[in-house]
Amino acid sequence: MERILIVDDEESIRTFIGAVLESEGLKVTLAEDGDEAARLLQQYNFHLMVTDLRMPGLDGMALLRKVRAEEPEMEVIVLTAHGTVENAVEAMKLGAFDYLTKPLSGPDEIALTVMRALERRRLREHRHRADVHAAQCPALVARDPAMAAVVEQVRKVAATDTTVLLLGESGTGKEVVARTVHQLSRRREGPMVAVNCAALSPSLLESEMFGHERGAFTGATTSHRGRFELADGGTLFLDEVGDLAPELQAKLLRVLEQRRFERVGGSREIEVDIRLVAATNHDLLEEMRAGRFREDLYHRLAVFPIRIVPLRDRPADLEPLADALLERIARQLGRATLVLSAAARARLAAYSWPGNVRELANVLERAAPSSRMGR
Repeated sequence: MERILIVDDEESIRTFIGAVLESEGLKVTLAEDGDEAARLLQQYNFHLMVTDLRMPGLDGMALLRKVRAEEPEMEVIVLTAHGTVENAVEAMKLGAFDYLTKPLSGPDEIALTVMRALERRRLREHRHRADVHAAQCPALVARDPAMAAVVEQVRKVAATDTTVLLLGESGTGKEVVARTVHQLSRRREGPMVAVNCAALSPSLLESEMFGHERGAFTGATTSHRGRFELADGGTLFLDEVGDLAPELQAKLLRVLEQRRFERVGGSREIEVDIRLVAATNHDLLEEMRAGRFREDLYHRLAVFPIRIVPLRDRPADLEPLADALLERIARQLGRATLVLSAAARARLAAYSWPGNVRELANVLERAAPSSRMGR
């Protein structure tokens, strides 16, 4: 459900707009001035804000500048009185979607303007997801029976909100599987956000996952929304979750149990609605026995475990995967097509691919510019 923040110091106006939008099936939060709105923006994620321009304290123009700087994806509609339309025009130059003049003409104008703004946001997000998917995610290939069984598991669990744990060797395509779970789920119109738990130090990873408040540490000059907030309403993919430091394992466990957390340096609890998909190339059972991974966290993550088949155990997928990867590489190089020669196919089939699909992609990308596999 899309969330709307309505900001106006006149109670009758904000409650009227709220009632109109709630009747359209939207989730509405009311703020009596800009200062309260600023606090709510730090605590919750909103898809759109409707704000008066003239308010005591933090006015609508300052609030708009704050939103554009910190949450540029949010749409904003401003309210202005007759005779001050020039202020609304200035607001639109700063990035507001549209304006409504007071006194408001009626519920239809309000609902139509808000729905148009939300539709623009949806279209922008859809284009972004399509671009990311086309650039980063080759189709999930499953000609081999071993991989077809994995795809059947993916289809079953995608229809639920169950937490999924993807297990398998490095390079087997766990992120592609995670994105397939998202695309087949009811959350497909929401964001798909990924974070690599092995890529950052524990302190930086905590900020990246949960966000931080201004002044939380040296260099934190502004507030920062973490991946959990950005994934609200969609899917969060935690890659290499087996590499989490013990202190972050404890914090992740609490978030999974309560679906609430605080930003680093903050005291306000933030509630999110996400579907979690995690992945690891570690043997988590062995990690638990060695005391490096929490047993309670493992059981929270492994609600629906799926083991991804290594490439050497799915031989029927080798050539279809290579063809799909070449199609993507050809687009990146501006080539019409790239085709494997018979000799190249034989060499691919004779190799064991210890690096799995990632190694296959790297080999093809290195060979493609020289066209050794064909034209």
